[in-house]
Amino acid sequence: MDYSAMFRVLLEKRGLSSDAEIDSFLAPNYGRDVFPASLLPNMERAVARLLLAIERQERIAVYADFDCDGIPGAVIMRDTLAKVGHENIEVYIPHRDREGYGFHASAVEELAARGAGLIVTVDVGASAREAARRARALGVDVIVTDHHELPDALPDVAALVHPRLVAEAAAYPHGDLCGAAVAWKLSCALLEEGRKRGLARFTAVPEGWEKWLLDMVALATIADLVPLTGENRALVHYGLTVFRKSPRPGVRALCAEARVRQSEVTEDDIGYSIAPRINAASRMDEPELAFRILSTRDAREADALAARLGELNASRKGSVASIVREARRRARARYGGGEQIVVLGDSAWKPALLGLAAGTLLEDGRRISARSAGHAEEQWAGRRVVCMWGRDARGNLKGSCRSDGSVSVVELFSRASGALVEYGGHARSGGFSVSHEEVHALPEVFARAAEEAAQAAQAADAALSAADSDTLEVRLGDVSAALFSELSRLAPFGIGNPKPVFNIRGALVEEVRRFGREKNHTEVVLSCSDTGARCRAFQFFKSPADFSVEPVPRTRVSLFGTIERDSYRGGVAVRIVDMYPLS
Repeated sequence: MDYSAMFRVLLEKRGLSSDAEIDSFLAPNYGRDVFPASLLPNMERAVARLLLAIERQERIAVYADFDCDGIPGAVIMRDTLAKVGHENIEVYIPHRDREGYGFHASAVEELAARGAGLIVTVDVGASAREAARRARALGVDVIVTDHHELPDALPDVAALVHPRLVAEAAAYPHGDLCGAAVAWKLSCALLEEGRKRGLARFTAVPEGWEKWLLDMVALATIADLVPLTGENRALVHYGLTVFRKSPRPGVRALCAEARVRQSEVTEDDIGYSIAPRINAASRMDEPELAFRILSTRDAREADALAARLGELNASRKGSVASIVREARRRARARYGGGEQIVVLGDSAWKPALLGLAAGTLLEDGRRISARSAGHAEEQWAGRRVVCMWGRDARGNLKGSCRSDGSVSVVELFSRASGALVEYGGHARSGGFSVSHEEVHALPEVFARAAEEAAQAAQAADAALSAADSDTLEVRLGDVSAALFSELSRLAPFGIGNPKPVFNIRGALVEEVRRFGREKNHTEVVLSCSDTGARCRAFQFFKSPADFSVEPVPRTRVSLFGTIERDSYRGGVAVRIVDMYPLS
């Protein structure tokens, strides 16, 4: 196929040069790119135990994490069991503040008391040895589906289904599935085996029905920030197609409340508008609302729940903004600007909000550094990890860490494990709890742990730089619907497949204004006197003074940004990453 020279360069930067590689990347194929669920270790055991529970009409409890990975996964499991006529189920979502992350023995006791004979976890449980022991003592079997880092000692359960688990010298081909995707694989394998056995309740389910669950897989995969490469790219590609057509009243209501056109929804719409509303439920102490809106079949209930989630999300934004303002002040006072690891805490801060706040502080360190003519490289100005802690409703000190990817959060925790009570997560994000005696030593402990991991971090940093080096120089007149259309073929964008960042040099700033209800967003109108081209550039939650150079009318700037569909004014616009003086 004929591609522009610029697009060819972007493809090459993603390691795609041959026509076969390019076609495979740009056109995901379900049959080719989505691997059989049976390849996941222990899947056969998990399916056999589920089928036995269905045959016996046992009470099945789906125990899901409280975020926008676990909850969509719980919906997948609930929908699948309901589809085959098994109604003796319940969904348990732990309270983020009162119970915290994890599969808890106290919850096992509660579920056993209500008659559960089998517990299926979603997005949690790989390291829950205590809960597994308690379940076995109570005569309750447990199937764990998870994707978080595996501990050295695994829980004793009926089956542990995990994409990174190596069983009998075999490993699943794609280790980066999110928790909901693993749950979906279990659903697929269950349906396949039930049909193979000729069970009436399974043969009555139309072939391919499981693909309608991919709306939840896409939602979770995007929200959980797993790499959008390989199988995940295919799952999100098809999942977005399903999401745009989804008959779920909750999906329709969420899109309407967020002012997102469902038929045109993108990964950005999910990441910035839909997922935050789902996550707001648990962050603001009402986790069951998120499950209810995604699983309800009642349109009026969905509308009411969407309105409530919108209110919670607005309240969450205000609370996080307050924490961020104070954290920025403390970071400036304590660290200055050249730090690699920022550790901040306050017993008045709510742990449920600290992952978002840490992510914002991490983003504060992002900079664009010019290299050779026509190219630039996205880099981080010193700051690589931000960790923040607060106190939960039970008085425990808990925190969250966010990383740019050059330092693994889990490795950081592992090297600092002597100072931590519990920890877990991914390479770029994780959570921990710490004792009152150790909390004030965390800045030194984490700094030392990061230094010990320097060699591994350098290797990861090199990979990150290679992934983020898409920046190309363009003229203002190149920013067009045609260019946006071509770039859109690279979507869905995310970790491992970032949006290309373009450098527009010498554009004239015509207008600068603040917009939004609280005037907390920035809009800049740019023009080019040589060609007469004009373009709108914008960024949310930043003031003009937040950029490396403050844009002033009648001055020229070097602007770095991504090319976006302008849902506000129509056409295309540039989302600003940063602005610099014209050199």
